[in-house]
Amino acid sequence: MASTTASLRHEGAGAHSWIVMAMGMLALALGCGYTLAMGELVGLYVALSLLCGVAVLFDFRTGAVLLLLMLPISASDLFPHGMLGITGLNPLNLLVLATMGSYVIHGGLQRLVGALPMPLLWLYMVPIILAGLNGMDDVKNIPSLMYELGTITYITPVQYLVQIVAKPMVMVAVAVLVGLGAVRSKKPERFIFALAAAAWLMALIQLGYVVLMGVPLATMATPGERSFYDPIGIHANSLGRLHLYAIALLAFVWAETKRPGLRLFLLITLGVLSLALLLTFSRAAIAGAGFIGALFLMWKFNAKTAALAIVALMLIGLVVGDVVYSRLMLGVDQGADAMSAGRIDGIWLPLLPEVAKSPLWGHGLSSILWSFPMQMGVMTPVGHAHSAYLQTLLDMGIIGLALVLGYYAHVWKGFRALGRDASLNDELRGFFQGGIAALVAFFFTGMVGSTFTPNPESAYIWLAIGLMYGLRSRKLAG
Repeated sequence: MASTTASLRHEGAGAHSWIVMAMGMLALALGCGYTLAMGELVGLYVALSLLCGVAVLFDFRTGAVLLLLMLPISASDLFPHGMLGITGLNPLNLLVLATMGSYVIHGGLQRLVGALPMPLLWLYMVPIILAGLNGMDDVKNIPSLMYELGTITYITPVQYLVQIVAKPMVMVAVAVLVGLGAVRSKKPERFIFALAAAAWLMALIQLGYVVLMGVPLATMATPGERSFYDPIGIHANSLGRLHLYAIALLAFVWAETKRPGLRLFLLITLGVLSLALLLTFSRAAIAGAGFIGALFLMWKFNAKTAALAIVALMLIGLVVGDVVYSRLMLGVDQGADAMSAGRIDGIWLPLLPEVAKSPLWGHGLSSILWSFPMQMGVMTPVGHAHSAYLQTLLDMGIIGLALVLGYYAHVWKGFRALGRDASLNDELRGFFQGGIAALVAFFFTGMVGSTFTPNPESAYIWLAIGLMYGLRSRKLAG
């Protein structure tokens, strides 16, 4: 009887899966027909999204890998942010929904909900959501100048919640799904190769753009060219940090792996990423790279790493040494405010009194937009505080900052434990050791920019967080 019941269950599940797959194939056929009728590029995106959706229905791990490849580039303007005239209907969001749906079909909704780590929920997601709700009523107080400058596009409180809260949480969802994919993978280290492929894609897009534009390096390094990469859709500082975190993760994999072919591939990858980082001329990213290099030498010092460091410095000096040095020294002889590119007098000092007005829970996400100095026009009209610490205090208060930093401390412990785990192979241990270095760089560069909420430049860190949860779940299950 038990055997018959199990057999019926198996047949029922199989029949159910085939129905879903048949519906997916029908949707693909209809989508391709619609693509031919439209005859536009957006049709290609629709067809590819449907094709990937069908593949994900067979195995949600396919979706996890595709999400990993897609996440870093999704912030650029080369990636569609809307299709069929609907903002938010894009391949990334569709793939997230398809991957979740596939996981629910094969594992159940309760299993998906149970996969959400509690520290992630209570220390990170809930404080951010509450801060977003706290800021809803102040959207009406944003000065018209911010709309004229194109800093923001939302007008209503609901649009504010979608862009400031819901959109960043897609990155968290991707991290969780990548972790679930790692749980089911026989060789989770393959996710590292997918991450390296995504890093190559972003670097090649940037380098190709630089070559096509033909702008002299000395010109690119000037303050007036900070918007050089705007046509790609990513600010130079954000692009530099994106490369920085990928370098941190992959450098330690290179140091740990024993496979010659992989070592050569990673060495070339690190060289390409380093060149791309330098060509952003982001002082924070370049300083962060130096910081990571110092940590790397401290933790992995031997003749091989020392020789690599010397060769790297020589190549940097020969190729871009002069322009990078001039960029790093900009404003050194003109005072602290000049060195900070006007952050001190133009942003930080005017905003400090705002922190004191609501020190415990802040004024809501992106509250710089309706802050008193912004409304009075006595500060630089920018969309963020150019300091992750100040912005979090301003938006979420002391309580929010404590909770968010507590979450990152939890991540730190997770990276550290897996970086020492003898049951993992060399590549995975090196990856999580690199995760520690990436977090150090994240906190270091956060003093002069970025944000502690999910954002495109920290995509690789969030992918590492997802893999951390996945491998921890594997160990508990095993």
